[in-house]
Formats: sequence, C-alpha cells, structure tokens
Amino acid sequence: MSRAGALAVWVALLAGCAAMLPPQAEAPAIYLLDTRPAERPARPQRGLVLLVSIPQARAGYDTDQMAYVREPYGLEYFTKSRWADAPSRMLAPLLVQTLEQAGGFRTVVQAPSTVPADLRLDTELVRLQQDFGARPSRVELAVRAQLVDLRSRQVLATAEFEEVEMTQRDDAYGGVIAANRALQRMLARLADFCAEQSAGR
Repeated sequence: MSRAGALAVWVALLAGCAAMLPPQAEAPAIYLLDTRPAERPARPQRGLVLLVSIPQARAGYDTDQMAYVREPYGLEYFTKSRWADAPSRMLAPLLVQTLEQAGGFRTVVQAPSTVPADLRLDTELVRLQQDFGARPSRVELAVRAQLVDLRSRQVLATAEFEEVEMTQRDDAYGGVIAANRALQRMLARLADFCAEQSAGR
C-alpha cells in the first residue's frame, strides 16, 4: 500500500473513532444576582451592630438551577442556563452591602462573625422563578425577613416582600435581567424595614 493510501486509511479510522465518542455536553451559561439599590442619603448612624445571617431557601430554590413554571405547582429548571451559586447564597453579601450603604447602623456584619451584635436579620428565599404562564413572561421574587433583638431574644418584626418584574424577552437571560431589577427594589425595601423596626432601640 502506498504511503498516501495508508494515510487515507488512518484518517478514516480516526474519523470513525471520533464518530463513536459521545457528543460533548454544551457548557451552561452562568449568571449572577448582582445588584444594589440606587444610592440614597444615608440615615443617621445609631450605635447598633446588625448581624446578617446566612439566608435560607425553601424547597426547590436551594440550588444553582434556574427555576421556571408553566403551570401552577409545576417547578422546572433551565438546562442550558444556571446561577453562579444558589440565589440565597448570592443574596447574603448584597444584603450586607445594601445595609452598609443605607446607614443607620454602626456596623453591619455577615454571619458567621465573632463581633458582638445587637440585632440579627434572618431571611428566607421563598420564591425566585420565571413564570411562562403569561406573555411576556415575568419573574416572581419573594423573600421573608425577620429582625431579632439579640439582647432580649425577641422577634421585633417579620415581613414578606414580593416583587414581580416583566421580562423583555422570553428566555433565561430575560429572566436574569428581570430578577436583578426585582432584587434591586426588594433590597431597598429590606433596608427600610431594618431601619424602621430598629428605630428607637
């Protein structure tokens, strides 16, 4: 067999082997929750230290998978798009940054921390999903917050905050943009909640 013929056979064998390999999975697109409210005048500082505990998440949302619904009670996940981390874990530093920016506290610290604190903010991600039951789709975000006085061990206040943001495009990235817009408003409301409920203490 000539050298050219042997080379052709070798190339054909390699091509055949490559065809037998399983197709490589396409890497998912990775997205962030990364927003803060627009800057507002800082509140007068009080001598309180606020501890922000690690946010929790309800069943179905404690994952980096991006959730969506097409019908009531039916939770599904995008296969080609994911969050960079579970949204509840991405929420913690955003809460700290927002509360620091808003003022009103001597210090805001994130759990775990050895700094003695006066108040603790507990949060739970109740819902973060893109609803395709209507057109255009919309993102629904709900967070439950509880402010605790660590000195008296009493719950000062509990509230649930909900935000809905319509998407500009019916795909995962459209949901990411809408989620960050909804989160921006919610963080501002959470900062107001902490300031109002801790006033006078």
